[in-house]
Amino acid sequence: MDYIKPSRREDFEIVIICGLPLEFNAVSLVLDEFWDEDGDHFGRSPGDVNHYITGRIGRYNVVLALLSHMGKVHTASAAASIRSSYGGVRLALLVGICGGAPQAANDEDDEILLGDVVISKTVVQYDFGRLYPDKFVRKNTFEGSLGTPSKDIRNLLITFETDIGLERLQRRTAYFLKQLQANATGRKRHGRYSYPGTAEDKLFQAIYRHKHHVPCTCICRDCNSISDPVCDEALNSSCEELGCDNIYLEPRGQLEARRQLEQDESDKAQEPAVHVGSIASGDVVMKSADERDRIAKKEGVIAFEMEGAGIWEELPCIVVKGVCDYADCHKNKRWQNFAAATAASTLKAILERYIQTDKMLKGKSNTPRVQPAPKHSGKCSNYHHICMYSSHSLKIAACIYL
Repeated sequence: MDYIKPSRREDFEIVIICGLPLEFNAVSLVLDEFWDEDGDHFGRSPGDVNHYITGRIGRYNVVLALLSHMGKVHTASAAASIRSSYGGVRLALLVGICGGAPQAANDEDDEILLGDVVISKTVVQYDFGRLYPDKFVRKNTFEGSLGTPSKDIRNLLITFETDIGLERLQRRTAYFLKQLQANATGRKRHGRYSYPGTAEDKLFQAIYRHKHHVPCTCICRDCNSISDPVCDEALNSSCEELGCDNIYLEPRGQLEARRQLEQDESDKAQEPAVHVGSIASGDVVMKSADERDRIAKKEGVIAFEMEGAGIWEELPCIVVKGVCDYADCHKNKRWQNFAAATAASTLKAILERYIQTDKMLKGKSNTPRVQPAPKHSGKCSNYHHICMYSSHSLKIAACIYL
């Protein structure tokens, strides 16, 4: 099928927002076509300082925006500018990476593994509240709470909570992930989005600290509880450098099943599970297993990220994030590119299930397409052949001789 380049900003219904260049890179690999290869043709509203990439994913024209900074304030400002420039947007997708809770809040058997994808049913602004001498209390009033998604989004998300809807979404996500990896190889990014392997998926016990475990003279030697300090060097060192012991890893049934697939050399080992649930959003990088578990239990969240709360009130939004760490002190960057790839692949799978409006369908079927003039042996040198396709797929050809 031939797709026609949109002629105005109102023809875009989908905007994709990324907070990091590595997230943006992964999303760019799932675009089927770019509309701005030879420069921008759509402009932006006065006061809008965002820079955009425009293109197509499937049947949708999409706008892709990269934030210059992370956090709620910058995201809210960027989202307001998007709304000003692209008034026809029906759906914004915040796509990237996040820290994950080890299991779903309402089902302890539903483990969340690295590389899995979480989709926001709601967003909880967990760092907005009152700090007392002995505790922090989240402000849970009408003014301090984020609203529910639009009915359009709620009706889409509920389909992913059905067996058939989730199976379809995960199957197509796996397909698009392979496609993304192939595209990356073709662009000389071979290996960047490869599955890191089950051996790199490590969930340590919540009480096991990321510190110097070999004999040392720093303050790590006196760190015996979850609240004791560790040295600055430990904060910036890897588990291998510190001697973190794998005997403190949590046993995980679903990880063992994936390890068996890996041993059988099955492609299914890299296929991510998709989880729909509440996501915690705040201006804090979560690196505490104890706080992660406390907030996850209290708020019923399955992931932690930093931009969702900023965009939630500005645009009709779904947060789609790949889990790159367990939001604990042992977190590292090994899984970031793969997690960004699984999120981008899920984005494309979601758009397959998102129903277009009649306005966009009508616009595509009635847009004129100018075709190259066929050879003509007559005396008239200026020959124009214009084809119009109606919504009934009837071809009307007009030949104009000048």
